[in-house]
Amino acid sequence: MITQTKRNAIRQRIHDRIRRKLAGTAARPRLNVYRSLGHIYAQVIDDQNGVTLVEASSIKLKTGGNVAAAKEIGKAVAEKAVGKGIKKVVFDRGGYLYHGRIKALADAAREAGLEF
Repeated sequence: MITQTKRNAIRQRIHDRIRRKLAGTAARPRLNVYRSLGHIYAQVIDDQNGVTLVEASSIKLKTGGNVAAAKEIGKAVAEKAVGKGIKKVVFDRGGYLYHGRIKALADAAREAGLEF
């Protein structure tokens, strides 16, 4: 019998492949996105020093994990990053398709001043 591969295992494999090619530096940190069923999270990470510089999540904003919340999170994380002097980032979609909530977060972050 053929066993079905779990969806998160597939996403994790794709994310690992992306992370081999992608790394955040102090000059250009990585904007990482994680989405769960109920919420969406975004972090700006300096991988060389292993430090999270900026973070935002829909838990703190008391909204759900829908597209509107993703837009708010993208805007919030971009405003915090620009406030710390970070203008250019590398976008890490976390193995998710660039569609829906992920795309909404990325577009909102670009509109708020981040370049990627």
